[in-house]
Amino acid sequence: MLVRIDHASTTPLADQIAAGVRGSVIRGEIGPGDRLPSARALAESVDVNLHTVLRAYAALRDEGLIDLRRGRGAVIRAEFDSGRAALNESAREFVKLARNLGLDTAHMLELIKETSTS
Repeated sequence: MLVRIDHASTTPLADQIAAGVRGSVIRGEIGPGDRLPSARALAESVDVNLHTVLRAYAALRDEGLIDLRRGRGAVIRAEFDSGRAALNESAREFVKLARNLGLDTAHMLELIKETSTS
């Protein structure tokens, strides 16, 4: 699993870590049952605070991508839908680009409606 962090980016570090894990799953580099590095090990390897990694892992748990168990660490869930993860990641990128262009939620929804009916 490859997690790259851009410390100069405006994207929060935890979001970058979560995106790195999602990307690894979508690309098939890791899959169901695979164990992620411990939060401490990952924090040291990408030079971030332990709590930053824990925030990323909590977000991935809330999305249903991983299970967090005391003593077992973070494990990719067996029933995880990689297609759904890819769609979620694309949606995040769409929202990020739209916000950078100054679009609000109403304009984004309008654009999606136009695109889905054309």
